[in-house]
Amino acid sequence: MNNYEIADAFSLLAKLMDIHGDNSFKSKSYSNAAFQIEKLPGQLADMSAEAIAAARGIGSAIQQKIAELLQTGQLSLLQQYIDQTPEGILQMMQIKGLGAKKIHTVWKEMGIESIGELQYACYENRLVRYKGFGEKTQQNVLEAIQFFLNHQGQFLYQQAEEWAQQCLQYLQAALPAGSALALTGAMRRQALTIDCIDLLTTATAAQVQQALAQQPALQLAQVQEHQLQYQIENGPKLLVHLTDDAHWGSQLFDTTGGELAAQLGTLPIPPSAHEESLFAQWQLPFIAAPLRDLPDIAAIARQRPLPALIQPADIRGIIHSHSTWSDGTHSIAAMAQAAKAAGLEYLVISDHSKAAAYANGLTEDRIKQQHAEIDLLNQQLAPFRIFKSIECDILGDGSLDYSDEVLASFDLVIASVHSNLKMTEEKAMQRLLAAIAHPATTILGHLTGRLLLSRKGYPIDHAQIIDACATYGVAIELNAHPRRLDIDWSWIPMAVARGVMISINPDAHAIEGFDDTRYGVLAAQKGMLTANQNLSSLSLAAFEDYLSKRSSGRP
Repeated sequence: MNNYEIADAFSLLAKLMDIHGDNSFKSKSYSNAAFQIEKLPGQLADMSAEAIAAARGIGSAIQQKIAELLQTGQLSLLQQYIDQTPEGILQMMQIKGLGAKKIHTVWKEMGIESIGELQYACYENRLVRYKGFGEKTQQNVLEAIQFFLNHQGQFLYQQAEEWAQQCLQYLQAALPAGSALALTGAMRRQALTIDCIDLLTTATAAQVQQALAQQPALQLAQVQEHQLQYQIENGPKLLVHLTDDAHWGSQLFDTTGGELAAQLGTLPIPPSAHEESLFAQWQLPFIAAPLRDLPDIAAIARQRPLPALIQPADIRGIIHSHSTWSDGTHSIAAMAQAAKAAGLEYLVISDHSKAAAYANGLTEDRIKQQHAEIDLLNQQLAPFRIFKSIECDILGDGSLDYSDEVLASFDLVIASVHSNLKMTEEKAMQRLLAAIAHPATTILGHLTGRLLLSRKGYPIDHAQIIDACATYGVAIELNAHPRRLDIDWSWIPMAVARGVMISINPDAHAIEGFDDTRYGVLAAQKGMLTANQNLSSLSLAAFEDYLSKRSSGRP
């Protein structure tokens, strides 16, 4: 087990102890151990028992439980709590806004043991009678339950992609030679969330069933004339569509789906071996699958040539990354060396600002120390360059987290909201518009604060925000973390039309996080973004020129 898995086990144990109302001192010790384990520079599996026990926040008692986890992959005390906890209570832990103490109240004082019961109690206005629950909290819980229920069976594209690639690789090896096989459906359109993996093949139903019969994680759920439906264990559905060579193109188009089919109206889909020939018959240029969710894409394709979409290889630098100076896992030197080794030209270090105390945000004195380190590294790594940046908190009144003098010491500033996320649209707009208008703001970070499948994000007027960014020359981040992908791709055409640059940024908290940039690119393709409309696709010289023009005044 790695450190994150071990930390998760202790964190879950602490929460369950609080839910059961057990010893709060012990639960806090387990919670603290989880926090400290995540911050360890090395893997517990590589450390001696003495070194583990001596680590901050651990001690001999917790070391023994770590040893149990490393040896068996399980923690008997944790399993005891899981066995004593109703399934519905365990599910409640996934509801946003329901902490352990509130779940304890729901279970032990209200006698509620399922999400459905809790939802009904909210409808009956029962929660407000209990300590810790007011009308606003009850409404938030009700909305969070509805959001949770609406997304059961939904997975991030990143998660579904892993299963999809495994299925593809296995079938490619197991099906008869010459069988065509391809991804289709929402995966082919690069949807942000996935409830079903669709595959299209020219193999027969019997050949597919035989190929997948030995896969224990796949359960055959339904057999129809032209498709087989499987359920992936702890994953999405798998739908295998069956066709032949003569209908391959028409079936690939039909099963890919998206808004495009509706835009084409009653145009027939004739039998075709090649998808491209269908577009030729419709007198349309070929429209790539990611674009097929775009409103009016058929009309756009008729009016003008479609652009070459941005590709992962077009990324020239990593913008928005966190180091050990705040809440990152790796040093600036390690991150810079990894970026350089990957063929990138620059790295933007943007650790958290001082208001983010929970993330070890930088004080003014620590900023000076960090900048001195970056200066030294830039001498050593040239021509590769590290840019001095900050992910600066947008405070409650819309001001930024440092004085103008401190902000001027950075090469660029990413302004983001991290606190008081439960805002009305009026409040959210007041904060964002004030930050956009600040002369130091270069990029507006993760625009709505959403977390896919778990948090909707605060409400904003996207058109007004985009107009403000156009006025003040502020780029809008497409945060490439698979759980964010924020700004949503559907607003990219408006931003581009109004001259606003998009910046595909991984928000990397570790070297491995650089790879998330790819998911931002895939999302940006759905919004028809090109490389020259993306800030992180600029060469080092072009990026330096961009920042130079900003420092001498808004472009």
